[in-house]
Amino acid sequence: MFKALTVAAAATIVFGCNNAAKKAAAEAAAEQARQDSIAAVNKKVKETKEKLAMEIMKKLPEEPEFDIVTSMGTITVKLYSKTPKHRDNFAKLALSGFYDGLLFHRVINGFMIQGGDPLTKDPNEVARYGQGGPGYTVPAEFVKEYTHKKGALAAARKGDVANPMKESSGSQFYIVQDEKACAQLDGSYTVYGETINGLDIIDRIAQVATDNRDKPVMDVRIETIKPSGKTAEIARENGWHDIVRIKK
Repeated sequence: MFKALTVAAAATIVFGCNNAAKKAAAEAAAEQARQDSIAAVNKKVKETKEKLAMEIMKKLPEEPEFDIVTSMGTITVKLYSKTPKHRDNFAKLALSGFYDGLLFHRVINGFMIQGGDPLTKDPNEVARYGQGGPGYTVPAEFVKEYTHKKGALAAARKGDVANPMKESSGSQFYIVQDEKACAQLDGSYTVYGETINGLDIIDRIAQVATDNRDKPVMDVRIETIKPSGKTAEIARENGWHDIVRIKK
């Protein structure tokens, strides 16, 4: 009798374990399906926004202006016509909302402020800040007259050893605070715009407290980058608000 009870108990345990394993597997499959669905929706939203942005860009001035709206004030930049690849890439990302909510993750007083890494939306990725991007690079566009003057907008990139062609990050940019300190970068990093309003905001951001990785102790956030002035008028006339209304 005792032996029979023991066998029955063992069978019950095995049955229970199998049920638990099946339940866990089902829950994992359901969660994966949910994540896949979210990813598919996000991909569709991204593609729709980029398509609309590309249509708007056809109508923009040769040197469009954008407001970089930060948690510490607004920096207005003009993009250069002689660096069309960088101009168009920045405009596309800005119009499609790519930069919304990202951080200035690297700030060096007396040098520059850097942002545009999509990883900075996730505090769990802090160890990798500075490594993210949209999945592509932009060919270098060095123009002698475009120098690292105060307020210059330039593209971040990987170092020469890993990146001998000096290709730019697909999304990360920096803004010069001190032109003397940044002059050494002329001809090695693509400058594709300049600040036309908000030099004081650059200084204000550059002076925040940072940790040993040059990351601001208190987040300095890019709330959005949006078209400014005449560029904004043209963008609105050609459907920019259709992009803004699209939610993930």
